[in-house]
Amino acid sequence: MIHDEIADFASALPGAGALAGLDFGEKTIGVAVSDGMRQVATPLETIRRRKFTQDAEALLALTTARGITGLILGLPRNMDGTEGPRCQKTRAFARNLSRLTDLPIGYWDERLSTVAAERALLEADTSRAKRSGVIDHVAAGYILQGALDRMRHL
Repeated sequence: MIHDEIADFASALPGAGALAGLDFGEKTIGVAVSDGMRQVATPLETIRRRKFTQDAEALLALTTARGITGLILGLPRNMDGTEGPRCQKTRAFARNLSRLTDLPIGYWDERLSTVAAERALLEADTSRAKRSGVIDHVAAGYILQGALDRMRHL
């Protein structure tokens, strides 16, 4: 089931269990996971996008292997808060994925998550080549951590 509000998403989750955060992009899907107590998000990997069925298969295999209890998708709203074509694609991906899994799916506003990830990687003196390979799953970590922090205060 898909939840637009983080409070609704949180209420649909079991008491404990890891969550996965997804930074859904045109060419890649950045993936981050939390610990079972939902305190800390850790960037995990970047999945190179192919076709929906292959992307979904890779994601669902990961959720099964890691015991994931819910998914947070970054929703790329415009800076003024409106939703554009990228939001529509993200929502379509979530709808299609929800047909293949019973995991609750929630959205988190991802504005500036990639900027924050880029800044953190620059501060860590990460080379340009290395940054391009990890930026998506680091951004997914920022998305997931934001959602985890908010859910702690519900």
